[in-house]
Amino acid sequence: MAPSPRAEAVLTTAPPPQRTENPSMARSDQQIAVNVSIHNRVADKYDARHGEIFNEVEQGRLQAGLARARDLIRTGGEPLRALDLGCGSGNLSRHLLQLGFEVVAADVSERFLQIVEQRFAGEPITTYRLNGRDLGGIPSQSLDMVAVYSVLHHIPDYLGAVAEAARVCRPGGVIFLDHEPTEDYWVGNPIFEQFRKEAQRVNWSKFLAPSNYYHKLVRIFNPRHTNEGDIHVWPDDHIEWASIVQLLAGRGFRVVAEEDYLLFRSTYREEVYRRYLGRCTDTRMMIFRNEGFSPERGPV
Repeated sequence: MAPSPRAEAVLTTAPPPQRTENPSMARSDQQIAVNVSIHNRVADKYDARHGEIFNEVEQGRLQAGLARARDLIRTGGEPLRALDLGCGSGNLSRHLLQLGFEVVAADVSERFLQIVEQRFAGEPITTYRLNGRDLGGIPSQSLDMVAVYSVLHHIPDYLGAVAEAARVCRPGGVIFLDHEPTEDYWVGNPIFEQFRKEAQRVNWSKFLAPSNYYHKLVRIFNPRHTNEGDIHVWPDDHIEWASIVQLLAGRGFRVVAEEDYLLFRSTYREEVYRRYLGRCTDTRMMIFRNEGFSPERGPV
């Protein structure tokens, strides 16, 4: 099935005049705009820049995780429909298509969506332009899986995004959240720190990228500046898994799978990585299943 015309996100928040009068909403809008601009600019080089994602070790682990999530679905849907929330260049979309899903690939970046349409032309995939705040335009309980990988830390209101994922997930459907640090990562683990010292190779390519010098200069004046608009990537502002679990439990979801793992990066020495497996972790994957939540009546 060829991609259908792209859907434009419908705002379901307050009208613009009210939103922009609220300083936190104005800051959120600014963060979204920056995120869109940056990712439109880096989209064509995104895969090459992210060796922590696009390597055989991580891709194999991710494929297994998504297959596990598929096998935990209890909707009875045929074919199964999945939302790749924050699809980027189509990393999860590719795996989901291989697993037999019809896919809705959603992102704030117009260029990313163009890349996905080009890469998967003729596949059962449609694209959807996100507004960075909600999933307005996607009907409630219309999807068998919502898959979110390495995305939540880019979203100003990440708990709001999780709540929206719950809204569009069918009873028996699953929410797959992956590739965000654990609490142990933030508080520090001596074994993990020793692992990084032993495993990390010098990444000479970063010295050849002029943009890295620009970003380093900007960080002199703004220590929280990040190259790609990351937001929740600091010890005092990061993804809190306990809050996600609490939010989803209140919407009738329960944890059906969880894995803390040691993320493999292309700049790591693989022999060192293998030696430390099972001794330390830094990243988490969780799968939640909707055990019968109705948007109108709550948990049933």
